[in-house]
Amino acid sequence: MSDFDTPAEPLSRLSAEALALRHALGAAGKDRDARALATWITDAQTLARSALDILLDLTPARSHTTAEGLLFLDRLAQIAKAAQDAGAELTAALAHAVENQRRCVAASSGRVVVIGPSPQQLIASAANLLGRIPALCHAIHHERLVPTHHAHRPR
Repeated sequence: MSDFDTPAEPLSRLSAEALALRHALGAAGKDRDARALATWITDAQTLARSALDILLDLTPARSHTTAEGLLFLDRLAQIAKAAQDAGAELTAALAHAVENQRRCVAASSGRVVVIGPSPQQLIASAANLLGRIPALCHAIHHERLVPTHHAHRPR
């Protein structure tokens, strides 16, 4: 029997929050103003922070050297990276959207040439990244990778 057990609550919550944010991105349609984008950016950053908090809470001060321990750390790092990358894509979408609006206001001819990916493409990329998080959480659950002992860290 493995010396690993899966605490379902933090990973399940992380998975649900990633799915909720992904759904919000997909349901927004064309109505994606700067305020909505800023909210989604902070939500993605919160997801990344939650993944790192789980890692800190469940990992002892010294790194795991077992294959299971290293796979656990890898999966949590991938979750944090997916959330941070989604936040970066959303931040790029915000910057592009504001730049596009600025160009439209400044354009005398009414025609604006947009260079680079559209905000919608960047948002779709963020949604795809967020879609990886539930699969990674499921893999941790399925493979029973989380250490049974909890690290004590100062808050």
